[in-house]
Amino acid sequence: MLPKTPQATTASQTPDHLTRVVRCAVPVPLIKLLDYLPPCELPLSEISQTLIPGQRVRVPLGRREVIAVVVECVASTHIETKKLKSIVQVIDPEPLFDPLLLKLLLWTSHYYLHPPGEVLPLGLSPRERRGEPSANTGAPGIMLNERGMGLPTGALSRAKKQSKLVALLQQRPHSFSELKALGISRAVARELAAKNLVTMCDIDESSDWLSGTPLTASSEQQQAIDAIRKTRGQFACHLLDGITGSGKTEVYLQCAAHVLAGGQQVLVLIPEIGLTPQMIERFKARFRAPVVTLHSGLSESERDRHWAMARKGSAAIVLGTRSSIFVPLNDLGLVIVDEEHDGSYSQQDGLRYSARDVAVKRAQLAQCPIILGSATPSLESLSNCDEGRYQRHRLTERAGGATPPEKQVIDIRGLNLDAGLSQPLIRSISQALAKGQQALLFLNRRGFAPSLICHDCGWHACCQHCDARMAVHHQPAQLRCHHCNARNRLPPACPSCFSRRLMSVGLGTEQTEIALRRLFPEFNIYRVDSDSMTSRHAMAELTQTLNSAGPCVILGTQMLTKGHHFPGVTLVGVVDADALLFSPDFRGEERLLQLLTQVGGRSGRGTMAGNVLIQTHYPDNPLLKSVLVEPYWALGAQLLKERQQRGLPPMGAMTMIRCDSRSLDSGLEFLSNVRALLPSSSSVQIIGPMPAGMARRAGRYRTQLLLLSQDRRALRDLAYTVASSAERLTRRGDLKWFMDVDPVDSL
Repeated sequence: MLPKTPQATTASQTPDHLTRVVRCAVPVPLIKLLDYLPPCELPLSEISQTLIPGQRVRVPLGRREVIAVVVECVASTHIETKKLKSIVQVIDPEPLFDPLLLKLLLWTSHYYLHPPGEVLPLGLSPRERRGEPSANTGAPGIMLNERGMGLPTGALSRAKKQSKLVALLQQRPHSFSELKALGISRAVARELAAKNLVTMCDIDESSDWLSGTPLTASSEQQQAIDAIRKTRGQFACHLLDGITGSGKTEVYLQCAAHVLAGGQQVLVLIPEIGLTPQMIERFKARFRAPVVTLHSGLSESERDRHWAMARKGSAAIVLGTRSSIFVPLNDLGLVIVDEEHDGSYSQQDGLRYSARDVAVKRAQLAQCPIILGSATPSLESLSNCDEGRYQRHRLTERAGGATPPEKQVIDIRGLNLDAGLSQPLIRSISQALAKGQQALLFLNRRGFAPSLICHDCGWHACCQHCDARMAVHHQPAQLRCHHCNARNRLPPACPSCFSRRLMSVGLGTEQTEIALRRLFPEFNIYRVDSDSMTSRHAMAELTQTLNSAGPCVILGTQMLTKGHHFPGVTLVGVVDADALLFSPDFRGEERLLQLLTQVGGRSGRGTMAGNVLIQTHYPDNPLLKSVLVEPYWALGAQLLKERQQRGLPPMGAMTMIRCDSRSLDSGLEFLSNVRALLPSSSSVQIIGPMPAGMARRAGRYRTQLLLLSQDRRALRDLAYTVASSAERLTRRGDLKWFMDVDPVDSL
């Protein structure tokens, strides 16, 4: 049986003859806690009051000392203590983890079969992980010192900016962000500091949590708002299933206002950093309350401060990407997961977890409602609605009276294509531009072309480190692997037969961008992919530019499908739908439907009607034909039936053990040894060991063993046996293994 999740409990007063042992989460690759003795100098009578679950401690590990977290204190006569070492230092007088957050992190470790010592640090800020104190929560600013307060009037009359700053500081201290908004730079503050007139200080933001005037909700929006508000103070999972442009964000805002009015905090998750400025602008415009962000684009000091504000409760709204699900919160009242279907919520290295699923568990522990919003809900969420676990609220109309776009397939068989563009699509782009409108083209391949081949001998440019071909890039001119980012110069001739007839094969955004600039030289062309959008502000800046750009063409990858609002776009063209049609992954059809629906939803969001054109060589493909006439919810229901027939998630459960090694044979051998230790099970199907879909990546080989079952409990028990067996086995070389529970990538 799978052991119970460790509970964060403090040992009660016990007789002196019992041994006190402190169980800690230590940063080692073991799915168990390590035992330590209390500090040598700590009296027995003070152990239960001094060592509390959630405290950081410094413990010996081999020849070094590391930061660990106390999980529980136990008292027993059966524990062998001769080999146990003592805790070196108790770092925190009070726990940094509140009981609910500690319970969530332990559940995460248990559910995803990942070492607790690597999971619990996710609930700490960067400085806290190093054993340092928590950051100050106030915003950095300045105040007048005693000498500055006594400064005679007119003493700085010749330095106008300094005089203005002194006048402001005589009223109250100001944060640097406030001064920047008033046109006063830090250089002016430094000049006053050089004159010994000011001192640095931390300024707490206003504690008044007020909301602005909400928009008038449609009847569908109001029904969802009322239903969600009724569940305040209790756990309830709400799926906000709204078509693109239906006003899901307004539902978020009005539900958040209800929670903030009660003095509770709101946690908002978004899939990618590029959406942060857009979403935070909406929340800051509506609420006069501290809104903090958490994402990889922040400096470490910013992240530390925002983390501390969330824990203290001075942050009303915390908005961030997937790792924000582990942020400490003083009083959580609502969780919002926007674009809940998005694959970016799944972590693909280290702890492999779904932030969406962990968010549901966190809401359950906090006894608060959670909203999962999407125009294309995941099949997991649709299944939970069917089973009565989630409440479903449908928004079927676009906000402001906008109508859904018309969809049409362009059969490109036999047509001449210009960098992937057919004449019907080019004409439609031209017509949209002539009307002063914007066109958006979706092509899910960056670079100039996916591969380079020799026309004479058939040689392909392949990555030396991956089982993949290298893509051709023109900006800069080079070959690049999109899996390990290896880069080579473009060869002048074929290295196999020395022919100079090298050909770029396939289509990428750079190639289509060149064609668009030639076809529409008088209009701006914006390319949106990971090569062109390199800064964290790039997407926000582009959105602002497009709002006032007039007629133009936006060309990009799936970065364009992430919920962005482009009111000027009336035409969406899917340049190469065929690249999405045939996937060996059983989730391929679901992802195709989501991509086509999401990218099509960028069209016609303003006052003008929209159109979606899908280029394909397979116009009779059943999936493409159904996309034209069926709503996403109907297609999702059909896919659920097919998954049920095949016993695949979400109707069945899946877990993998994956290996990463220098040798393919060592990975297969290790997994074969794991399988040999497993008990037979009639309810769990074991597949493998076998190479992953792309066996070699970044110079290492990936192998896997798949467990599949309709019985989740039986699968969990066997998965724990797999993990326990793998821990005991001897590994060859630098082989690494990890568990992948509910994997989003089955290849």
